[in-house]
Amino acid sequence: MLYKRSSQLFAEAEKVIPGGVNSPVRAFKAVGGTPIFVKSAKGAYLYDEDGNRLIDYINSWGPMILGHAYEPVVQAVIEKAKLGTSFGMPTELETQIAALAVSMVPNIDKIRFVNSGTEACMSAVRLARGFTKRDKIIKFAGCYHGHSDSFLIQAGSGAITFGSPNSPGVTAGTAKDTLLAKYNDLENVATLIEANKNEIAAIIVEPVAGNMGCIPPNKGFLEGLRQLCTDNGILLIFDEVMTGFRLARGGVQELFNITADIVCFGKVIGGGLPVGAFAAREEIMNYLAPLGPVYQAGTLSGNPLAMAAGLAMLQALDTDRAIFQRLEEKTAYLAAGIDKVLKANNVTFTINSIGSMISVHFDAAPVVDFQTAANGDNETFKKFFHGLLQEGIYIAPSAYETWFITDALTYEDLDFTIQAIDKVSKAF
Repeated sequence: MLYKRSSQLFAEAEKVIPGGVNSPVRAFKAVGGTPIFVKSAKGAYLYDEDGNRLIDYINSWGPMILGHAYEPVVQAVIEKAKLGTSFGMPTELETQIAALAVSMVPNIDKIRFVNSGTEACMSAVRLARGFTKRDKIIKFAGCYHGHSDSFLIQAGSGAITFGSPNSPGVTAGTAKDTLLAKYNDLENVATLIEANKNEIAAIIVEPVAGNMGCIPPNKGFLEGLRQLCTDNGILLIFDEVMTGFRLARGGVQELFNITADIVCFGKVIGGGLPVGAFAAREEIMNYLAPLGPVYQAGTLSGNPLAMAAGLAMLQALDTDRAIFQRLEEKTAYLAAGIDKVLKANNVTFTINSIGSMISVHFDAAPVVDFQTAANGDNETFKKFFHGLLQEGIYIAPSAYETWFITDALTYEDLDFTIQAIDKVSKAF
């Protein structure tokens, strides 16, 4: 496939946009080459500016669970746009989607909408600090919760040291209140808690990690976090920006029957428009202004276009509850096919998957945290990525991102993908 027009557009973009992109992973820095510029999308397919059709496995990084340009969502947005795009005032629509979301997700009484997953996680941490009257938080290496200062932290020199910033612009003062733990390692978390008694407001975690590839929690990990939080007066925050309304109707809380204190949403909840949300039981949410002392606001939060898209998406998922089983079956079919051809071609790899999330790691050892994810062979991944791109298949341009399966994918699409992986891997 040729990408001449995309190359021209990228050169033009670099003149007026830093790095030519508005989000760094789009720049192809991890894999080399030129980003693909999309012209349109429908169902399971992207159509780029060069006229190529690509089977899409990132689906706008997760929200397109029913496929691109899903008709009920498109029509809902069109009808609302005719009535006005934003008012900065309450609308009935906000209450309708809030009530539906609360009915679908266990253990939440109230929800507040924002404009992104970053906003949702940032606000959830502020709420947790206000509610507990503590300052510190624990996050996990490899889990991404947006680009808020508190989350751009790297490891210190030992298990109980404070984190340090890994981005210029993040102050040491902010970093000192963020403790970094190892995903899937309860002993490490317990050590941090013991060293910071009565100082930790919250533990925030991707209950299924998606930003170091797909990494499900080890058996007992989430249960252990829940118990540690309960025993130490710490709030457990599930960042379900990726997993919410994707892995189950009620997200990971439903899937594993584990309750979080605060849950963050994004992606699917917006139906493809910029929407985030955070939710909790009433006593916690009532700490938010205007009821309580914790301030959070947003001019475009709950705007009618975003709420219309999100409501149409959640209604579809609430009505067709078999979708999660279908997605799981398609993911399992794809995983089995990839496993078969990579083994036949003597490729060293590990496949992680859960529900409609899957990733291929080019290392033989189990991938259970950021360190083991980083052991993968990035040179092989680059060949894998560009080989699939030439075959008309688009996966995330980074070895540290999960793939997302959409219900719009057919088994013919999956077979085509498996055959393409067979062809590409023969050339490794």
